Amino acid sequence: MEAAFKREAAVRKQVFPLFYFLIFFAFGALFPLLSVYLQEEARLSGAAIGWIMSLPPIVTMAAQPLWGTAADYTRKPVELLTLALGVTALFGFLYSLAGSYRVFVALTVLLSAAQSAIVPLSDSIALHHVRRSGGNYGAIRLWGSIGFAAAVLVVGWLSDHVAFVVIFYAFSVALLAALALAARLPRYPMAAPGALTLRDVRRLLSVRSFQLLLVATFLLFGPILANNSYFGLLIHELGGTLTGIGFAFLFAAGSEAPFMKAADRLIGRFGMVRLLLLAALISVVRWLSYAVDPPLWFVYVTTVVQGCSVGLAIPTALQYARRLAPERVQATAVALYSAVGNGLGAWFCTLVGGYLFERWQIGAVYLFFSICTIVGVLVLLLLAKRERTA
Repeated sequence: MEAAFKREAAVRKQVFPLFYFLIFFAFGALFPLLSVYLQEEARLSGAAIGWIMSLPPIVTMAAQPLWGTAADYTRKPVELLTLALGVTALFGFLYSLAGSYRVFVALTVLLSAAQSAIVPLSDSIALHHVRRSGGNYGAIRLWGSIGFAAAVLVVGWLSDHVAFVVIFYAFSVALLAALALAARLPRYPMAAPGALTLRDVRRLLSVRSFQLLLVATFLLFGPILANNSYFGLLIHELGGTLTGIGFAFLFAAGSEAPFMKAADRLIGRFGMVRLLLLAALISVVRWLSYAVDPPLWFVYVTTVVQGCSVGLAIPTALQYARRLAPERVQATAVALYSAVGNGLGAWFCTLVGGYLFERWQIGAVYLFFSICTIVGVLVLLLLAKRERTA
């Protein structure tokens, strides 16, 4: 019996990396190139693109608690994950058939609502498996970054040489492959994160340092995530090809891994606020350089800077949110931190970026990102001062 359990654990240990590779391959195939598709193939205006690209984070904020409640109630996260994969793949295929702004909006909302369950449920299952059977979650999650980077390169080349609509086919096929693989995932009963309560929010928001972190998160991560929607447009405006966009995202995503791996050691040496300040200052320099119509080669070279800024900011801010919160509400703190930065901040910056792009072209978008991040640096300086005097 014990030998059979070990063999099954070994099989699942191999399944998880491939599963993460496939779901993030799907995301990398579609989302980095979607804004360019909407501009070139659908012929939508900058404001229309901004509205569409701003919908996923706001829909995610509303949908994720519902998926979490469903997982808590049914105690069947693998089955819900399978459902989410299938429905998302279907909406991805239907996206390729859309021909009007209203249809794009409707499908974006539906796709985002289904897709929002995939990563949280996958992470919940993987973390439970690691705790029960041993292993390293970071080593599993790394395959997601590899899949994303591979997708933007391969699908970018295919979009250039075959047809742009291939981004939707690759997205759906990769998710269907992940759906088939989901049958091999362990079916442990577990709970996904539930919805926030008003009492939890009030308790967290009474912590002054946490309030400042939320403001900084909004200002720093809003531009970082909105950049995923506009970076392809920047390269396209500067004369880059779809294959070039794929290479740029490959270098950017690939450069994050070593910094994420080193984040814990650097936090111990320099502290969380200093590390966040460093990441924010690097982002300011990057956004400002993109705002002044740089040569295309410069954009390609500076993609590796994303590793230092994003690769350090994401794990550091997450751990800082947990540290600032009272122990009983740490899970709520992480959920609120994610909602403000990944949801509200990304929605706001993507939406404003669309209007700026339509009126003043792509340079104005990155100037706006720069201003947001500079204000975020000032908030982090206030947070650092508060820590020194505490």
